[in-house]
Amino acid sequence: MCLAVPGRVIDIGERDGTRMATVDFGGVVKEVCLEYLPDLRVGEYAIVHVGFALQRLDEESARQTLRLFSELGLLQEEFGDPWEQAAAEAGGWPFGDDDATREAARP
Repeated sequence: MCLAVPGRVIDIGERDGTRMATVDFGGVVKEVCLEYLPDLRVGEYAIVHVGFALQRLDEESARQTLRLFSELGLLQEEFGDPWEQAAAEAGGWPFGDDDATREAARP
């Protein structure tokens, strides 16, 4: 599933001529394109979908949504480790269950 997730802008800069932000999604930090919201500022919240900030959001709405997503496990689904998710969906790790085996199975 691919969600539009609220996040708080913690830093803004430019990369290859594009205005970008570092955004905190309840503890997960990602780089986000600000081309659709060029006037977004540090400290503000926005709804982000596939790496693009799409709409400004007030802080209370953002916090409520992040809390709900977290309770439903949607943040882990959206931002979690894809190797662990694939293994869980397949019924477990094919080479064993210990952490060392999981690390060795990653590319």
